[in-house]
Amino acid sequence: MHPLHELTLADLRRRTSIKWTMHDPDVIPMFVAEMDVPLAEPVARALTDAVTRGDTGYPQPRVYAEALADFAADRWGWTGLDPARTLAVADVMVGIEEVLRLTGGADVPVIVNPPVYQPFFDAVGHVGRPLVEVPLGDDGRLDLDALAATFAQHPGATYLLCSPHNPTAVVHTTEELGTVARLAREHRVRVVVDEIHAPLAAVSTDDDAFVPYLSVDGTDDAYAVLSASKAFNLAGAKAAVVAGGAVTVDEIASVPEIVSHGPSHLGTIAHVAALTHGRPWLDALRADIAENRSLLGDLAAKHLPRAGLLAGPGTYTAWLDLRAYDLGDDPAAVLLERVGVALASGLAFGGASGVGDGRARLTYATPPDVLREAVERVGAVLG
Repeated sequence: MHPLHELTLADLRRRTSIKWTMHDPDVIPMFVAEMDVPLAEPVARALTDAVTRGDTGYPQPRVYAEALADFAADRWGWTGLDPARTLAVADVMVGIEEVLRLTGGADVPVIVNPPVYQPFFDAVGHVGRPLVEVPLGDDGRLDLDALAATFAQHPGATYLLCSPHNPTAVVHTTEELGTVARLAREHRVRVVVDEIHAPLAAVSTDDDAFVPYLSVDGTDDAYAVLSASKAFNLAGAKAAVVAGGAVTVDEIASVPEIVSHGPSHLGTIAHVAALTHGRPWLDALRADIAENRSLLGDLAAKHLPRAGLLAGPGTYTAWLDLRAYDLGDDPAAVLLERVGVALASGLAFGGASGVGDGRARLTYATPPDVLREAVERVGAVLG
């Protein structure tokens, strides 16, 4: 089983998602965190069976939390995900916005680490809270000293963390997360973690294993927002779960009941099938992604020797530093025009700190031949 080897470029161009319809047909799209794989068979079967039964009513949200708890125990050795302390939401960003409303008023800042998933900036603005940026270090990891100083400067703030980190794909260590938890307790900072990419990271028995933030000591008032959507390519089948620490029960209960209507029934069915029966498929996918990661490193070294590349083991996104090629602040726009390769603009990830200037995100969860052609196209004009 090799999910990233099963589709051709011609197969993919028949899709109607935004990835395959935003640009002209000759463009290779690598700008959105969407994978070029067929559905895992258990997911396809569950959806087909549901449609055949006419099972398209309202969802039972608790089944998702229960499936996620079982997955977390199996994959991450985390047995502390209590379905009684969860909230069903339409997707991870909806969940993040709801939790941001719970953890601070309009004058309480939200701290983020650019370069970071671009909707973080929109979400903070949408809930009407001020934003404070603490950029990652040059190695793509958390700058814990800078975080400590910022937490001290803004006691009672909310810290919005991405784990694994998008776009650098860094997997935060137990030590790093423990330091975050200690600093948060010291400065009364509430922590909210986007863990959407977690199922793609290494499991608890491997090096670079993903560590659920709520499994770390001192996280009783924190939140994590999780979904099977990235790992199983289910962005179009809406469903996600907010999980809270031990003292969040009353806060979760205060969220309007209508929020739990966000996930679709078919989305819930798909995600539960993925988490319950799709684990062998996920293992095969993770192996394919690891091979593509190695291939990307080789291709970048050959065709983009002056580029900086951060492509950690946490997911299938890579952060390209193209400043050495003098393409201006937005190399993604230049490359789209010159060679027909669509990357995500680094400007959207960098915020006001400017750490996205001259950079771009590349999504490499695509057939190896497509990845090879994309990098070769870019290298032909830059190398």
